[in-house]
Amino acid sequence: MTESNTKKIEFYKMSGSGNDFIFIDNRDLSLNVGDLPLFVRHVCARKVSVGADGLVLIEPARDADFKWRFFNSDGSTAEMCGNAGRCAARFAYLKGIARNKMTFETLAGVISACVDGDTVKVKLTNPKGYAPEIKIRIDGAEYVLDSINTGVPHAVVFVENVENCAVIGPGRKIRHHANFQPGGTNANFACVQNRHKIAVRTYERGVEDETLACGTGVVAAVLAAAGKKLVDSPVDAVVRSGEILRVYFSYDNKTFSEIYLEGKVKIVYQGFLFEEAYS
Repeated sequence: MTESNTKKIEFYKMSGSGNDFIFIDNRDLSLNVGDLPLFVRHVCARKVSVGADGLVLIEPARDADFKWRFFNSDGSTAEMCGNAGRCAARFAYLKGIARNKMTFETLAGVISACVDGDTVKVKLTNPKGYAPEIKIRIDGAEYVLDSINTGVPHAVVFVENVENCAVIGPGRKIRHHANFQPGGTNANFACVQNRHKIAVRTYERGVEDETLACGTGVVAAVLAAAGKKLVDSPVDAVVRSGEILRVYFSYDNKTFSEIYLEGKVKIVYQGFLFEEAYS
């Protein structure tokens, strides 16, 4: 047996309310796996490798505690991911990369975070591109949705019951609709339950499937509901995993600001990737 001599890569598996991610500490910039998007697709493949919704490389930053490179499971990059951001903060704290209050660089801007045990609260960048009441047609049916970028683009459709609504089919078609090209959008289906509670299901681009949670999608749904004067801060969002994400925000009927996302983060396991896991 020569496995002990095989090149191995240390990683951590983490879950943020059902969104699962692979974390690799690459602060020494030593990761050398050739085609990085292909590497991501291989290790994020379920049943044949670790399996995850995405992969995060933690790397050095000049003006923050660290920066990340975030990849969806299909190897594409994304500007931001709320649940991965919460996982990244706890990872950095536990590894001694940062104190419990920290900042880190993303393609969406600098994110601040606070770790309190297994609960992590991140402050997101202010949203942009809020466009309510967009009407599109899919398979002959009209959908009325709100569009907002909460670090990444999201469309929000309000429904009467998220448990009974179709997500994957319509979500995929909204994701690829001409209105949202060339980058596409994530698609969220939300139901307002009271002024401080909603339920949300999300079809995520890059994963190309419904996920058990989406942090920026939850924020998008909450802000869209606030724009319709249906909710007040803070709002608890029940996601597909059954867990709750809490969203805080300020809204002056024109601008959203002071946006925070809070919820539990789990460390699932630590391990080593053998080359055959990604080759």
